[in-house]
Amino acid sequence: MEHITWYDAFMEIIQKKYQKRTQLTKALIELLSLEREAVYRRLRKEVSFSAHEIAILASAWNISLDEIMGVNSGIISFHMRINNLHDPSEEECKFMRYITQSIDYLKNFPSTEFMDICNKLPRQLLAGYEYLNRFHLFKWTYQYCNYKEALPFSKIIMSKEQRNITKEYYNAVKQVPNTNFILDFKIFDYLINDIRYFISIYMITEEEKELIKKDILDLLDYLLEVANKGYYPETHKRVNLYISQLKVPTGYSYTYTPEVNTCYVHVFEKFEIYTFHSEMVNNFISWMQLKKRTSIQISEVDERSRIEFFSKQKQLVESL
Repeated sequence: MEHITWYDAFMEIIQKKYQKRTQLTKALIELLSLEREAVYRRLRKEVSFSAHEIAILASAWNISLDEIMGVNSGIISFHMRINNLHDPSEEECKFMRYITQSIDYLKNFPSTEFMDICNKLPRQLLAGYEYLNRFHLFKWTYQYCNYKEALPFSKIIMSKEQRNITKEYYNAVKQVPNTNFILDFKIFDYLINDIRYFISIYMITEEEKELIKKDILDLLDYLLEVANKGYYPETHKRVNLYISQLKVPTGYSYTYTPEVNTCYVHVFEKFEIYTFHSEMVNNFISWMQLKKRTSIQISEVDERSRIEFFSKQKQLVESL
């Protein structure tokens, strides 16, 4: 392809990212740290985006340059963005807000689907529970932050900005038209074992344990309501909840939209590597859908399995 051909395709893609030109302009100003007039000149094609700027936009907006230019290298690239979850920078907070804005945008497309296969409680659920969310942040900090002394649970304090970002994210994910969760059948066993370990080494007090425990019980009550109804009660957006009968060794997820598709492999608790390579995304979707073969759907159908599952989890949590 000629340079102008792939560049025009690139320009067409970025101009579809936002419904309004003013929204696109604002996003470009923030992402590229450009003056408004400089952005206008690029959108009018009076000035071309630099290679560095194209790379930033491709990474931030999940644009496959290989596909645009018709390159078939035979290599599928995955990306990983590393954030400091305990003490995020201003740039990292900006990126997290961008993720939330992107998710919120998906509500405009009824066919959008999110699917998560997980052996740890996913962020979409954790974000609504202060102490449970803090526990996962605490665990991540304990394992991956290089502090001279490990921080106990009491030292994990989220700033007002972090709490606002988390709340915005939690509200946004409930707007996704179709969501599927396939949970490892021992997902709460793993969680309770983790909490017990940190109690045993005096990183979590008895009082803190009770606060976390209450959040888990509240989450189970909420999930039971979701499973009974088959949707988020706040938004009535569709939710299918499955329990895997086989162990889930690694977390996977994909997001399908009419515009951009992405698949993720979850690593290091809250990090993820991802790709928007169309062939790999299609493979992910096929593989993950097949996981339903070894899973029991407990939302809406199979009331007996649903009652048994939630009763067992509540007994487990009460034993903490």
